[in-house]
Amino acid sequence: MFSIKKIYQPITLAEALEIYTSNPQLKIIAGGTDVLISLHHGKLDDVELLSIKNLTELTGINYLTDGTIEIGTMTTFTEIFRNEIINKYIPILAEASVSMGGPQIRNNATIGGNICNGAVSADSAPTLFVLNADLRIVNNEGVRIVPITEFYAGPGKVKLQSGEILTHIIIKKADYKGMYGKYIKFSNRKAMDIAMLSVATLGKVKNNKFTDLRIALGVSAPTPIRCTKAESFAFNKTIKEELIKQISEKTLLNANPRHSWRGSKVYREHLIQVLTERALKEIITMSGGKWHE
Repeated sequence: MFSIKKIYQPITLAEALEIYTSNPQLKIIAGGTDVLISLHHGKLDDVELLSIKNLTELTGINYLTDGTIEIGTMTTFTEIFRNEIINKYIPILAEASVSMGGPQIRNNATIGGNICNGAVSADSAPTLFVLNADLRIVNNEGVRIVPITEFYAGPGKVKLQSGEILTHIIIKKADYKGMYGKYIKFSNRKAMDIAMLSVATLGKVKNNKFTDLRIALGVSAPTPIRCTKAESFAFNKTIKEELIKQISEKTLLNANPRHSWRGSKVYREHLIQVLTERALKEIITMSGGKWHE
């Protein structure tokens, strides 16, 4: 039996913001796949919930006239990986979305909930990091836009202020046009397990050189991270197998994986290099480049 003291179920964003402003102690529930687990384990006794499940204005995926892609935070992972816009312009996000649990989870879990849960293992996070996604956050006083790379504050912690609700993920055309991406998730089991480690790469190749390269890791530090040192090292260098190995090694300059029962620090560092190398070779091939002699 869940220990829920009260649940509010607004049908508009304005109503939700009014309720939340008056009751800042409320716990927001979106798809419920994370909150319900916490309730089941007794971590949220006598909790008061604010359900945003009925806020249809926070659902859907839109392609704007300037090429910007907007994703409502209540959009489920099933809706994302089946969406024509996503598969045409940013298929790496579809790839990450379909790796999220099983069908039952994907049908309910929302991208906004996945982000706001603050989990370092969130499947959407590394992909959104390499896409330079921005987050639209609102409260009763207005709107602020925050780069997702600045949103995470620590394990299970994000920078949402009192009364704020994340409404949309924004991806600009300049951050995906001409880019090829690959997401790789490694877990202890092949089915419906959280990531032990995940890698997202996004790159643009011209004259067999990286003119843009972005690498992000999950479960490799207290928060999802970008491997900025490896990215800078790769810029405008001729692609060879040795370069790929060097880039993969330099991802460790930003990473700080921990030791746990699911995988040791040394093992995770090995995975970071192996999976990054594999992902880089994939995007080079997709871009028409060559990494082998």
